Amino acid sequence: MLYRILLKNRQILLYGVALAILVFVLKWLQWKFLIVDHAVDIYVGLIAVFFTALGVWVSTQVTKPKTEKVIVEKQVFVTSPEEAGINQAELEKLNLTKREYEVLQLLAKGHSNADIAGALFLSLSTVKTHVSNLYLKMDIKRRAQAVEMAKRLRIVE
Repeated sequence: MLYRILLKNRQILLYGVALAILVFVLKWLQWKFLIVDHAVDIYVGLIAVFFTALGVWVSTQVTKPKTEKVIVEKQVFVTSPEEAGINQAELEKLNLTKREYEVLQLLAKGHSNADIAGALFLSLSTVKTHVSNLYLKMDIKRRAQAVEMAKRLRIVE
């Protein structure tokens, strides 16, 4: 059926295809002459677009913050509920006196030397001596290290 319609209208179809080809050729020629007539304007426009894109890229590179990701790994000791309590073996290894241990417990609670002296009825210099002895026996240099080590060894609560 479609074939019969195409045969009957063959002349019309050929005429339509010829007109389409002619229109395409004319538009192509018009475009070609348009480009030739306005070549300078087109080149200037292309250069402007290129330098605009280049300027945007350079500005993003210059204003980009110079950040660096640093990943810090730190060992964290977590005690399980069944291990709660004081580890007497570690406490005996450190060979702390009763007063040094009391000072360490108060250090772990965040007390200052003056607070510890008031709580234990000692002079400030005595507390400093006990803290110094703790540093030597635990082989550390700071309060925070003392507290961290005591918690890790589970000798304070």
